[in-house]
Amino acid sequence: MASKYEHVKAQLEDFKRNNIYRRLLTTQVRENDFFLNGKKVINLCSNDYLGLSQNKIIVEKTKGSLKQISPCSSRLLSGNDIAIVELEEILALHRGSESALVYPTGYMANLGAISAIATAEHKIFSDELNHASIIDACKISKTNKNVFIFNHNDPDDLQGKLKKTKGKSIVITEGVFSMDGDLAKLDQLAELTKRYDAILVVDDAHGDFVFGKQGNCGGIPEYFGVEKDVDIHISSLSKGLGCFGGYVASSNMLRDLFVNRSRQFIYTSSIPGHLCISAINAISILRKNPGLQIDFFTKIDWFLKELKKLGFDTGSSSSQIVPIIIGNEKLAVRFSDDLFKQGIFVQAIRYPTVKFGQSRLRISLNRQIEKNKLEYVITCLETLGKKYKLI
Repeated sequence: MASKYEHVKAQLEDFKRNNIYRRLLTTQVRENDFFLNGKKVINLCSNDYLGLSQNKIIVEKTKGSLKQISPCSSRLLSGNDIAIVELEEILALHRGSESALVYPTGYMANLGAISAIATAEHKIFSDELNHASIIDACKISKTNKNVFIFNHNDPDDLQGKLKKTKGKSIVITEGVFSMDGDLAKLDQLAELTKRYDAILVVDDAHGDFVFGKQGNCGGIPEYFGVEKDVDIHISSLSKGLGCFGGYVASSNMLRDLFVNRSRQFIYTSSIPGHLCISAINAISILRKNPGLQIDFFTKIDWFLKELKKLGFDTGSSSSQIVPIIIGNEKLAVRFSDDLFKQGIFVQAIRYPTVKFGQSRLRISLNRQIEKNKLEYVITCLETLGKKYKLI
């Protein structure tokens, strides 16, 4: 008799056969050092882009505010902590919106906002490389049978699809694409959505608090000067800001809709107040220290130029997310393993995160990594790149 878990065993064997099997790794932070499976490494996988997660001022302020581990309730019942109210006011100002609504995570913010705004009458147009949370949000929305994928970062393809479509439309894109590091052509998308009277939704998790004007870092919409043309800003507090949580910034009317219709907001416990204090203080530090952004982009520009000099394929990245395109899944894993032996932690990104044959090393630059360590990384990448005939 076949085991009732035979299908599970078969799937796991298939993952291993196709070099897409994953294991959880044990990490530990000791002061400013990062350890992976007990080995001290240079961490090039963190989304803590500006290094704020370990900022001593933020940590101490968070400790001082810790009076309760969790509100243990949804916000509509009893969890609307005053710190959340303050944070939402700050985030609305940060995005240039009328209001903001905090969710426990960025993933839930995407699910909650997109599924709430999309009705059966709408048609959704989503970039083909949008994050899994956007894909899932489209699937659970009432317009799930009317989701159209446009070619990655291709306004012309989007326009062609909008032209052929009648009725209400929603256009969804990321700001900085999480696996390629390129920027959405948001100025062109904003113009198209105005022309076709479509709702524009931007998930700016990787651009927020990194790109934009000095002293605000309002992300890709601010970078292109189209923040007022974006109907729904969705973002994370756990990347550029180095904290935890997600949020949606929008008009007051849309916020009311999310509060009353978004299941991911209504039926889950509130983010704890002390994590809101973390974000409030992180935003304050970011505003007072514009040099953080300036120094970081100097490092990004240098690193990208060095990789291109060596001949690595970094796609169209122009951000802190730097892919080294390898292609073969097995080779990507071997390259990652060899880097680990040299004390460098870079994950091999494979299917289903990217398409088969598009495997890569995904480097996330962090402002706090010293220049001499990045020079060491470049040296190791050059040696291994030649070993595997990638350069």
